[in-house]
Amino acid sequence: MNVADVRAGLLDLFLDERFVTDKNGGLVVEMVGASFLADEPAIIGKPNASYIDRELAWYATASRYVQDIPGDTPKVWEQVADRHGRINSNYGWCIWSEENGSQFGHAVQKLAHDPSSRQAVMIYNRPSMHRDWKLDGMSDFMCTNAVQYLVREGAVDAVVQMRSNDVVFGYRNDWAWQNHVLGLVARELRLPQGNITWQVGSLHVYERHFHLLEELEL
Repeated sequence: MNVADVRAGLLDLFLDERFVTDKNGGLVVEMVGASFLADEPAIIGKPNASYIDRELAWYATASRYVQDIPGDTPKVWEQVADRHGRINSNYGWCIWSEENGSQFGHAVQKLAHDPSSRQAVMIYNRPSMHRDWKLDGMSDFMCTNAVQYLVREGAVDAVVQMRSNDVVFGYRNDWAWQNHVLGLVARELRLPQGNITWQVGSLHVYERHFHLLEELEL
């Protein structure tokens, strides 16, 4: 199963009106337990390259403050931040910060010493997220659970494990990040960059983006 298959599956769900309702009462098209080869940077719509560059630059700082996003701070980040502008989901902080275990370095070292290892994992979510997501007015429960890196057939592959993924903005931006990190891991190991397998508990399209599914039908 690849992105084209996912696109077709979402369209089928939409046309069959197999909707679920989100917490705000809106309709959602949802695939549960989706697993596919992430062979395209977007499922529907087009990536916003300008914003992606800004987000990658912010992740590189490992700052958990949304005011540090280059340019104007996107409203969605302001809405989920606490009263100080702090969030959980700076993914650069998750994998590079000593505070969160310096996971990038450990994963690379694991594969450098044992290319057959299954232990090269960068863990994003954490048990304390059940309380951390709403600290001090925040609303940011990490969407990525973990990413595993495997050296297979002479290349480095990634298996991305998501708790929740909005097909439109979430997948596009997350794919750009995961593709970027996979490239960094491959470079450190001096190996080719391989495939990304995407696994999602809830892969969904919100009602406000149903017009993109209607465009697929046309």
